[in-house]
Amino acid sequence: MRYFFIAGEASGDMHAARVIHALRQLDPEADIQAWGGDQMQEAGAVIDKHIRELAFMGFVEVLMNLGEILRNFKRCKTAIQTFNPAVLVLVDYPGFNLRMAKWAKKQGYRVLYYISPTVWAWKENRVEIIRKYVD
Repeated sequence: MRYFFIAGEASGDMHAARVIHALRQLDPEADIQAWGGDQMQEAGAVIDKHIRELAFMGFVEVLMNLGEILRNFKRCKTAIQTFNPAVLVLVDYPGFNLRMAKWAKKQGYRVLYYISPTVWAWKENRVEIIRKYVD
């Protein structure tokens, strides 16, 4: 089975690596590509884009890198379409992953969210996005 993971931060990389390791135990032939980090790679994923190229913190840094962020959405969509996974697994990283969930679901991909974003503390509309676009 083909899986595509997206984790944009170090904590997501760690948690996704554990899932990838477990998947490898259940399905040694699993084909796993990802946007993630070193731990995911060590667990057996082929890393298309490393987390060190994805994390932008704070309003000013996001504004300064807005062009790169928008290009990353396009690159990620292309990577997913090229790989054509059976399942897209999103790990935390809500600013990016909720948008990817919406796009991927509309494209007909099965979308799973591991460690979904906090919905009770702020941005209550996230629960509606998750209900609508995540399996």
